[in-house]
Amino acid sequence: MAAGTDDDPIMLSALQHWSYCPRQCALIHLEQAFDENVHTMRGNAVHKRVDDPGFETFEGVRSERSLPVWSDQLGLIGKCDVVEFHPDGKIHPVEYKHGKKRAKIHDDLQLAAQAMCLEEMTGKPITHGSIYHHSSRRRREVAITATLRTQVEKAVASIRLLLASGTLPPPVNDARCRECSLKDICQPEVLAQKSNYRTAQMELFTIDD
Repeated sequence: MAAGTDDDPIMLSALQHWSYCPRQCALIHLEQAFDENVHTMRGNAVHKRVDDPGFETFEGVRSERSLPVWSDQLGLIGKCDVVEFHPDGKIHPVEYKHGKKRAKIHDDLQLAAQAMCLEEMTGKPITHGSIYHHSSRRRREVAITATLRTQVEKAVASIRLLLASGTLPPPVNDARCRECSLKDICQPEVLAQKSNYRTAQMELFTIDD
């Protein structure tokens, strides 16, 4: 499969996939492979409402759903689940997740990238966003710090190199694999066993001086 060019925009979701597992990112965004499991189905159910474009206003705050965003500077494109536009001019992106309230860097990277896109589009600074955790019905506010912005830039550069290489990274075969919807496609245990077998073969026939 031909790799993308440097001018091709990267999907915002790729940052979350890459931060969780570079091989998962390559399978989805390079090989166009995807599969469902209970976690993705729960996520789809949570996103069902916010995936419907539209808006609502409550106490002066206008909430736009499924808002398309992009950044020419970063080469990103995608959608925000919800963006709140406050009367005082504050812009606050909200990313919906199906799990319980807990910090995950891959979620924070995706949210920060959304904020950076919105800043470029609107010319207004965005200092905070939120992750809405559906299982606990609670928000977790995320500060869009300089450190997080740098992590977004580094992640975008790494993803671009990954896609340009056209090569799948090796499987990690750790705790992350249990919750991954691509486990059957990735086959981390099988590939890890083959790697261990090749290593054992080499060591078996190594002659010590």
